[in-house]
Amino acid sequence: MAWFKRQEKGITTATEDKMDVPKGLWYKSPTGKIIDADELARNLFVSPEDDFHVRIGSATYFEILFDNNEFVELDKNMTSKDPLHFVDTKKYAERLKDVMEKTHLKDAVRTGVGKSKGKELVICAMDFAFIGGSMGAVVGEKIARGIDHAIKNKLPFVMISKSGGARMMEAAYSLMQLAKTSVKLAQLAEAKLPYISLCTDPTTGGTTASYAMLGDINISEPGALIGFAGPRVVRDTTGKDLPEGFQTAEFLLEHGFLDFITPRKELKDKINLYIDLIQNNDIR
Repeated sequence: MAWFKRQEKGITTATEDKMDVPKGLWYKSPTGKIIDADELARNLFVSPEDDFHVRIGSATYFEILFDNNEFVELDKNMTSKDPLHFVDTKKYAERLKDVMEKTHLKDAVRTGVGKSKGKELVICAMDFAFIGGSMGAVVGEKIARGIDHAIKNKLPFVMISKSGGARMMEAAYSLMQLAKTSVKLAQLAEAKLPYISLCTDPTTGGTTASYAMLGDINISEPGALIGFAGPRVVRDTTGKDLPEGFQTAEFLLEHGFLDFITPRKELKDKINLYIDLIQNNDIR
């Protein structure tokens, strides 16, 4: 039959007329499940087949948490400098320019202020797409200013971490942000304002060693990688095989490093529940 066997020879199709499948139409989860991309987006980028939480950025978290996605972004044009004139495979200044053009982000964290379930709060959300969510001077400064805004206006503070750790191109400037953000969180605590820390995949390095683990309540999305050094480094250093599930959110919850694991669909309700409980307010 002609359906299965080409009978005419020399048939060609112009490139612009070929019906290729568009990229991004389907998503394959790490467990091998195939999901329609539109369905995945409608499900908050959680695979309905296996509950795998796909990495998302600050824009999607803001859409999930803020009412009607309405918020004011603070310090939106703050960008990193290159005080060390750092060069690896390329100049740091060039790397910053390239990643800003590619991601349309100014740095690895954004700060939004808006209402969630009717009450205002401050949210700092990290973007892994910007140099692996690395923590440099701008990240520390924007988080510090976000906390200052929360203290000044007596608002709860939410930190959404997603980071590969300190930004090596800024060396000590980057490491200073651990102390800086920790001091600001101490001031937030003195003001008796709630701090909810959400760890997402991955939360590692200096981020974990500072603000990510200092919440009044520390929560995580299912299956997130959370730790200081990576599993390979830990294994090579200790010379021992690691426990099954080591550095997953579930492992950390079992060992007391997390308070709760919260599916993405429940984030808005749960975060506001914790805030209401901490402030002894009526549950919304």
